Amino acid sequence: MKVQYLRMVRRAFRALRHRRLRNLPWWQKVTKPLFDRSLWVPCRDSVANGLAIGLFFSMMLMPFQMIPASIIAMRAKANVPFAIAACWLTNPITTAPILYAQFKLGEWMRETLGVPMPDFLEGVQFTVPQAGNFNAASYILGMFTLGVLVALFAYPLVHLFAAILPQHLPVRKPRIKLFKKMSKS
Repeated sequence: MKVQYLRMVRRAFRALRHRRLRNLPWWQKVTKPLFDRSLWVPCRDSVANGLAIGLFFSMMLMPFQMIPASIIAMRAKANVPFAIAACWLTNPITTAPILYAQFKLGEWMRETLGVPMPDFLEGVQFTVPQAGNFNAASYILGMFTLGVLVALFAYPLVHLFAAILPQHLPVRKPRIKLFKKMSKS
């Protein structure tokens, strides 16, 4: 598993450093933060953060979910490949059931818990053939709620995996402490 991950990382680095792209000034500004190796090394905490960010964005109905997921993962010092891969949870096969679950969750929250929504969203209705009428307010509430719930579910899942198989997902010490220990010796 680790060898396959390292191969994928090397291929991604090569693609980002393609000879046609590497000399473009705007490309250098965009990709320079991506070349920080700590964003690509899998450890328990960075994988948990990256998976949470990616799963949150996988629940958002938007094109190119991987771009904001990778940008936020870079800013949060999370594992970028896991953030990008988690966005693949929504694909053409799983999108319809996830959209329906988001709508039903939002509808339940509005009816049972009485969560208020803006008036302009409550008036937006759309009809899906053979599925029924849907309200935009219920859908948006369900989308964000399901995104947060799935992101929160990522943390115990990754920590459980790290507890069961510690050799695959080690706990890395922060680099600052390593430098302090080296300077004392």
